[in-house]
Amino acid sequence: MSMIPEVKCRRCGETFSSMRSRCPNCGTRRVTQSGRTPGTTPGTVRGTASYERAETNTKWQMIFGLILVVAVILAVIVMVSTGLSGSEKPSNDMLTPAAATYTPLIEAPPTASPTPTPTVESIRIMYYTEEKTEFQMRVGEAPIPLTAQIMPATVTGVKVNWYIEGDDAGEYCTVESTGDNSCEVSIHKAKAGGVVLVAECNGVTQKCNVWLAEAAE
Repeated sequence: MSMIPEVKCRRCGETFSSMRSRCPNCGTRRVTQSGRTPGTTPGTVRGTASYERAETNTKWQMIFGLILVVAVILAVIVMVSTGLSGSEKPSNDMLTPAAATYTPLIEAPPTASPTPTPTVESIRIMYYTEEKTEFQMRVGEAPIPLTAQIMPATVTGVKVNWYIEGDDAGEYCTVESTGDNSCEVSIHKAKAGGVVLVAECNGVTQKCNVWLAEAAE
């Protein structure tokens, strides 16, 4: 075993004799460790002014650190207490209704159901209480009153239209509405075969033959 110690290159890791000042492999200079013992600082020597000042600084640092810890603990306690009391009692903001953002709901009025159109099934032409499908009139006689009877009887609020068929019918006979679905038929002169009187309502018609004769002798 060699008595000369070897050192390791700090750059390439090659070992070489401690007698050499450089690494034979990469030429890096060997760093010689100092053999001197570091001296003590004045602050670590008891009885010196530096030591007294260090002691004083250490005491104040401990006192300041203790005060800081106590302040942090008190702050945490206050925060926890405030949070618990706030969760038990609702705030005024939660109890106050937001009147500014409330929009009243306005319901639309219900739509009225349409009134169904009355259905007329049939019409009867009445002379007082007698139904007429034909009758005779003579020149010079007074007008004859007639009434239209709507069937079914439950149909109300309808109007009957009266007229005489034929373009020249008004020359021989005329009909005039008197209200309440009634009319009066008047004769002007005789006509062979007579005329046809019509009562019409909601598309339903009823006809009656009117025989027109000369005045009786």
